[in-house]
Amino acid sequence: MDMDLKDFMEFVHTTARSVGAEISSPWFYLQFGLILAAAGIAYAAEAGVRNRVDLTSLAIGWPLPLRHFARVMMSSASTAVFTLLVIVSRVVMYHATWPSRSYLLMVAAKLGLAWLAIRLVTPVLRNAFIVRLVSVTAWFVAALSIIGQLSATVDLLDSFAIVLGGLRLTPLLVIKAGVLLLIALWVTNIASNFAESRINSATDLTPSVQVLLVKIIRIGLLAIAIVIALGSVGIDLSALAVFSGAVGVGIGIGLQKIVANFISGIILLADKSVKPGDLVTIGDNTGRISAMKTRYISVAAGDGREFLVPNEDLVTQKVVNWTYTDKNTLVKIAFGTNYDADPRLVCKLAAETAAAHPRATKGKPPNSILTEFAEAGMKFSLTFWIADPDGMDNVKSDVMLALWDAFKREGIRVPYPVREIRVRGGALPVETTVEVPN
Repeated sequence: MDMDLKDFMEFVHTTARSVGAEISSPWFYLQFGLILAAAGIAYAAEAGVRNRVDLTSLAIGWPLPLRHFARVMMSSASTAVFTLLVIVSRVVMYHATWPSRSYLLMVAAKLGLAWLAIRLVTPVLRNAFIVRLVSVTAWFVAALSIIGQLSATVDLLDSFAIVLGGLRLTPLLVIKAGVLLLIALWVTNIASNFAESRINSATDLTPSVQVLLVKIIRIGLLAIAIVIALGSVGIDLSALAVFSGAVGVGIGIGLQKIVANFISGIILLADKSVKPGDLVTIGDNTGRISAMKTRYISVAAGDGREFLVPNEDLVTQKVVNWTYTDKNTLVKIAFGTNYDADPRLVCKLAAETAAAHPRATKGKPPNSILTEFAEAGMKFSLTFWIADPDGMDNVKSDVMLALWDAFKREGIRVPYPVREIRVRGGALPVETTVEVPN
């Protein structure tokens, strides 16, 4: 430890004597009572404001800065009223007696003003946890500065140190690095979101190229932010070589799947084998790619479900992309008739029925062929094209229902097995035969 224990104990004793001298004064209790009274009045005032003022409609039509100021003041009515009452009490006591006898009121007023200032600034942050963290930290720093203990606290935090190689690690250094990293990441997020909006609005870029550019920009800005933040607090990045080696070993042993998915995502974006909006079949799951992330892609099934498929699976497994080069999709329907039907008439009816569907591609006429003379009847195959694979099952159903109606009109029957059981002599054995009507 850099700080001697004797110096630290002397600092504690000095602080304790100062606090004891302040508490022993009768003016301390007067100021404390005024502060409690101001807090009670402020609490009651806030309850009244919340019952009578609608914050959502407050100051509509005002300029944005004034509207923001008014809403913050109304949402922090208790703090504003408390600060105002304490300031008035401080002014009265300052002119009625010695300034030192209203020191506690001055501290309370400055703390209230500091909290109001923080509330005015923090709404630019979106994350509620970050807002609370920044608010409490900033108020704590302001409180130390107001009571004159900021420099002593900074020296105290910098006095405890652990030396790792060429790196002197202190609590103050960790706090500074954390604050700068937080600010750098916040600025990076704003910059990357702006870049993403501009890239997504570019019409001359394909969806896969847009996603790839956004990821490259985010990763690059993140790396730059970390380097700048660590360099600003005086951390030599070469001193972190041992940690970099440990991270490399960790990646090789425990994080290889994450790295594999990340690299696979970059490959998928570069070769454009899949892109947002494509209709894909992965295993038994079919849907459209709704998003491509660093670790996975999201496939929307169309029934409310979304499948999160790791990027590595798309590189190493079989993937059916229905819209890779062409959205035109061939629809296949297999059906059969009995032997009494005219196969030429059946093929003609099937082709005409498919051509009559509104989604059938007009430039590519349907085709129906006889594929097999089976035991149960003749088997046929009907194929036709549609412009987009969306709703392909509905199209097949519509065509099969229309084909059923056409068979009914022409008296064409679809073969189906008939099972007949014969019992001889009223007892076993039982003879079973299957007949197929033609």
